[in-house]
Amino acid sequence: MNTKKILTETETAVKKERERVSGILVHPTSFPSPYGIGDLGPGAYDFIDFLGKTGQHLWQVLPLGPTGFGDSPYQGFSAFAGQPLIISPDKLMEMNLLKAEDVEEIPEWDPRRVDYGPAIQFKTALLKKAWAAFAHTPDKTLLEEFEAFCDDEKDWLDDYTLFMACKDCHEGRCWIEWEEEIRTPTQETKELWREKLAESINYYSFIQFIFQKQWMELRDYAHEKEIQIIGDIPIFVAYDSADVWAGKKLFQLDTKGHPTSVAGVPPDYFSATGQLWGNPLYDWDYHSETGYQWWIRRISRQLTLTDYLRIDHFRGFEAYWSVPAGEETAINGQWVKGPCEDLFLAISRALGSDLPIWAEDLGIITPEVEHLRDQFDFPGMKVLQFGFGDMNDHNYIPFYYTTPNCICYTGTHDNDTTMGWYAEQPEVVRDRVRRMGNTDGNAVSLDFIRFCMGSIAKYAIFPIQDLLVQGSEARMNTPGVAAANWAFRYTQEDLTEDRARWLLSTTELFGRS
Repeated sequence: MNTKKILTETETAVKKERERVSGILVHPTSFPSPYGIGDLGPGAYDFIDFLGKTGQHLWQVLPLGPTGFGDSPYQGFSAFAGQPLIISPDKLMEMNLLKAEDVEEIPEWDPRRVDYGPAIQFKTALLKKAWAAFAHTPDKTLLEEFEAFCDDEKDWLDDYTLFMACKDCHEGRCWIEWEEEIRTPTQETKELWREKLAESINYYSFIQFIFQKQWMELRDYAHEKEIQIIGDIPIFVAYDSADVWAGKKLFQLDTKGHPTSVAGVPPDYFSATGQLWGNPLYDWDYHSETGYQWWIRRISRQLTLTDYLRIDHFRGFEAYWSVPAGEETAINGQWVKGPCEDLFLAISRALGSDLPIWAEDLGIITPEVEHLRDQFDFPGMKVLQFGFGDMNDHNYIPFYYTTPNCICYTGTHDNDTTMGWYAEQPEVVRDRVRRMGNTDGNAVSLDFIRFCMGSIAKYAIFPIQDLLVQGSEARMNTPGVAAANWAFRYTQEDLTEDRARWLLSTTELFGRS
């Protein structure tokens, strides 16, 4: 992977960007599609067209990796691989890898919710058919592209495909439950298992090839419309992932592969026991010894797919909350110093000095975290709901912003929709919103979009639910609640001409088009 070339192209795009821009946050799973879950097909291209005609220049997504139990994009099987579920069957038909009769009997899906269980079964069956067709394709160019992809991406693809094939062989169980031979394999053992599971490995390689091909075509289409994509990665990775299985030295694990300490956040106003995330923590000393190569590869990979990269829980690079493994809550954790600027200096040396990174700096942020963010000129996040909800916190209210180098959000994927949030606020908060916005509050999410647009923030981002003036039923995620998350979808009919005209005029009014 030519990392220098990747960042040179990204830097060129960034230098051409406008001084004030705005855009929409929506994950591909939310796009309209007849196949039970949003994908990279016509619904995605229609969305890009909508962005273009409304004067938007940014599209923000959630992490694009393959999801596991709970369907959370923040708990993926790989920090490098793509999500098979958003591969478009329509695009596969264009490639002659599916036939029309393959999709004749489509279940009747809820157009506004993803039902992950049946959707996974349906989409996987289609992908298996496409793989069978690919095995007999006469398209030599496609075969050559596949071979080139496997060669170019082998530094992560080989371990990921073996990991997924082994999961299938072990009925989906976590790698720590596999037999010792493959739980902690030597290189020789890996090769033996690659021969044993060759068909399954080739299938997973094909899926990643198709994902990347479809994604890059969509990305190029967005660029033609002068739209840049903001990617997203969680700071930590899932324990049941190819990253931990194949790179145990990178994490704080014991000799048997069990975590010695796990990630979380301490008790605060929202939770008396804190949050116990359970992700394995990094062995930062080992990362330092290797020149942070894993992180360089991770950032480089994501910046081949997107133009910017938002890093979730940025404060963990300065100091992270370490909880002894086996604890039932996060109470008995402690703050441990992170890699701080050493990590980003290493990434800058490898990929270029102007890293297009956005810092998720929400929550209790110390001066040390702010210094780390500002040292590399990373824009931080300003979420309007936080400012209006806390009568004493001016940091998130646009009238108090002190720098344009930030992103103003109405809300994020973890917040309720603005309409839902407003409905649950005490009257004193609703009154404050109405008086500050000179509004009756009947479409408060549109008022918040105007707040964002009119702020000095260089970037203004709003979830599509707020543009559509939707309530709590359209919420994407409720932190701490295990079920019924990540399921939101919208329909093509929601993107009305009236809404498009309003967004374009508002964007032009505040100089963001």
